[in-house]
Amino acid sequence: MTTTVEFMQAWTQGADGQGATRARELFQKVYGEDPQGVWSAPGRVNLIGEHTDYNAGLCLPIALPHRTYVAVSPRTDSRVRLVSTMDPEHPVQADLDGLQARGVSGWAAYPVGVAWALQRDGFPQVQGFDLALASCVPVGSGLSSSAAMTCAVALALDDLFGLGLGGDEAGRVRLIQAAITSENDMAGASTGGMDQSASMRCRSGCALRLDCRPELDAMSNVRQVPFDLRAAGLELLVVDTRAQHQLNDGQYDQRRATCEQAAHLLGVANLRQAADQVNGAADPPSALAALLEQLPDETMRRRVRHVVSEIGRVDRFIEAFGRGDYVLAGRLFNASHDSLRDDYEVTCPELDEAVDAARQGGAYGARMTGGGFGGSIIALADAGKGSDLARDVAERFASKGFKVPRALIALPSSAAVREV
Repeated sequence: MTTTVEFMQAWTQGADGQGATRARELFQKVYGEDPQGVWSAPGRVNLIGEHTDYNAGLCLPIALPHRTYVAVSPRTDSRVRLVSTMDPEHPVQADLDGLQARGVSGWAAYPVGVAWALQRDGFPQVQGFDLALASCVPVGSGLSSSAAMTCAVALALDDLFGLGLGGDEAGRVRLIQAAITSENDMAGASTGGMDQSASMRCRSGCALRLDCRPELDAMSNVRQVPFDLRAAGLELLVVDTRAQHQLNDGQYDQRRATCEQAAHLLGVANLRQAADQVNGAADPPSALAALLEQLPDETMRRRVRHVVSEIGRVDRFIEAFGRGDYVLAGRLFNASHDSLRDDYEVTCPELDEAVDAARQGGAYGARMTGGGFGGSIIALADAGKGSDLARDVAERFASKGFKVPRALIALPSSAAVREV
């Protein structure tokens, strides 16, 4: 018996597209008038470079065609009214006046937090707003549904209140920071910034090589890397394991704190500096071993080994894919996942089983993507192979008693835009 797989389709874009229409119709139903506009931002999938962003490292995300849409109108007071297609009968409210960190709970913390962050960043003209949200980015899948939400809202508020930030890269970096602040300080979900950068800065047909060193400016910390799967005769399968994925349960914070402590003990500002020393050495394995000997316990050594080796894998993947060496690119996927499983310990049984099934089914390589502890995996495979691999994963899941997974075929998409 063949196990069926739910394939998640992206909504069509544009003024009359499915996404804008759903958000606009919900706005009209709840607020009794047309919104002033509809904006959207994509979810993302990270090709390689996991848990490196907050270590000033490298990562390589692409934007997904799956997006979050927000229909918004400004208000002249400090009141914020919000509603989502996920719970259309229960709108929520908040007030920006006197708002403090963690002052809003639930999903409303994310959009309200963006306005709060922009006010704190020197834009007092940002006031309240009415918002209706619709999204085809699966929640809890590790595909950055929260970043898609905050970035769509940031771009909407930029337009509605005349901030003038969304039209260039430097301005978008300030919107990215507002989205990060919203997640970190209002919603209490730690994030290093890669997700928001992808949602705001990715281009169709490209991956975004993001260099997270704090000393780099907005024009020098990204490079668009050609990532044309169709031309290469490849597919990138994304499988949402539907294992619960949360970044606010303390595990993420623990690993981040361990990395910061390790950097302090090594006498460097961040682990990127250590990684550059190791990866630029004549004998990187020996250099890494010598570095790890300076650390006091095995857990810290394993965490640092992952970060240092993962930073090195990013440019190796770019080089391998660019010259058509998809076998090596797949091996780097595999090495990344194995490191995340064994050294960083952020996988879970569902992620490991999905990766094993994809590898055994003939993928060049497979790895978890995102923060971990649930969420999604990606697999690099020949074109036309993705559906078969997804069924292999589903059959493995059925035999283990796991939830039926969902899947999509990823193509590099574009960043946040005004839809109408």
